[in-house]
Amino acid sequence: MTLLSKPIFSKGDLGLGLLATMIISTASLYAPLANAAPIYKVIDEKTGQVTFTDRPQNYEQQAGKQVTQTSVMTRSDTFSSSNNGKEGSQPSQVSDSESDSATATADAKNSAAVKPPVDYQLAITEPNEERAYRRPAQSIDINVQVKPALQAGDSVTIYLDGNEVAQGLSASIATIDILPGSHSVKAVLTNEKGQATKQAERTVHVIQNNTTLQNNKKIAQQLLAYKNLPWYEKVKLKMRRKDSDAKKPQSSQPVTNNAFVQ
Repeated sequence: MTLLSKPIFSKGDLGLGLLATMIISTASLYAPLANAAPIYKVIDEKTGQVTFTDRPQNYEQQAGKQVTQTSVMTRSDTFSSSNNGKEGSQPSQVSDSESDSATATADAKNSAAVKPPVDYQLAITEPNEERAYRRPAQSIDINVQVKPALQAGDSVTIYLDGNEVAQGLSASIATIDILPGSHSVKAVLTNEKGQATKQAERTVHVIQNNTTLQNNKKIAQQLLAYKNLPWYEKVKLKMRRKDSDAKKPQSSQPVTNNAFVQ
């Protein structure tokens, strides 16, 4: 009877048992969260006091302290670890997004690079056939037609005898500096890389307008002779012209100015 009435556990052992039970219960609640920060058990070898901590380094240097790792995890550590895991995954998602964007941009550039060229139709509409122009009275007017409309980067250049005279679909070339004879008018279509893809050509003829040329030379010679006269000779010429005009009968036809009159 005496043995049965003797308590099996002391108060200290009972307290440790209850604490261990609470720890085990808490551990069972967070058992699935096994990747969280670990908790360490510290036992004071002199007093038997048990302490739980997540900073074992604070006790390892103390004499008489026995530090062991347990399987118990703290809720805050688990939550932090879970958040860290999510945050750690975000850069990967951002990186994937940036990678997808870069891939899409590269695909767009590649698609533009392999875009089939436009099949243009190029024609010189003016002059629409071989034509002769009188020098220097007439100019050579050129008009070019492109179908479909020019795309960005493509252009048309107009040449006369291989020399560039204009950029665009029209040009007007004065014949005063062009020698009489046959000449080549050409329109060349180039792409954005500067490569010629289409061209159209026409032959024109420039002839000398002899009557106009002789008249112009005569007038030029008269003007030069008048400028070289002394001032009193110029006055005499003007007076003679006035007397001559006064003796002439009135006419409905306009009077042509004399080349010597300024």
